[in-house]
Amino acid sequence: MGTNGSTMLEPLRQGLPPVDPTAVSGSASCALPARFEAVRGARTFTRSTLAQWGLDDRFDDVALVVSELVTNALRHALPDDSRPAAGESDPPVRLHLMRWSTRLVCAVRDPSEDRPGGNFAPEATDRNCDLESGRGLFLVDSYSDSWGWHPLAGRLTGKVVWALFTLQD
Repeated sequence: MGTNGSTMLEPLRQGLPPVDPTAVSGSASCALPARFEAVRGARTFTRSTLAQWGLDDRFDDVALVVSELVTNALRHALPDDSRPAAGESDPPVRLHLMRWSTRLVCAVRDPSEDRPGGNFAPEATDRNCDLESGRGLFLVDSYSDSWGWHPLAGRLTGKVVWALFTLQD
């Protein structure tokens, strides 16, 4: 399910908080099918990857954020006509985990270029609680140290939504 290696993650580093790209101590990537069952697969992949990196203690918070980001990508970023046919080899949603010595980034790539969260505004906590949707990003904002998104450029289309977790030295 996963692929290790940092070269394939280079396009995702655009728009992430400043870090030395040569200091990546681990990276893993997982293609996800356009089915809601993929959320469970994303959590399993996250558990396995964090265990390999010795970060088991961060699993609960990271898994919650991964679940929300993947669910949002599947629910809001995939128009019906973009869902791959059975057996198609390039799923439109991909989870990337990148680890530096003091940071962990979870990034979800999807084919939509739309801003995530619609009316969600990180600075408007009271208003966010009353929204019909977008509360998942409220959880992402609450459990991660920061989050953001950026459109992809070049041959990759869509966007990446990322969440950053600070790690103890």
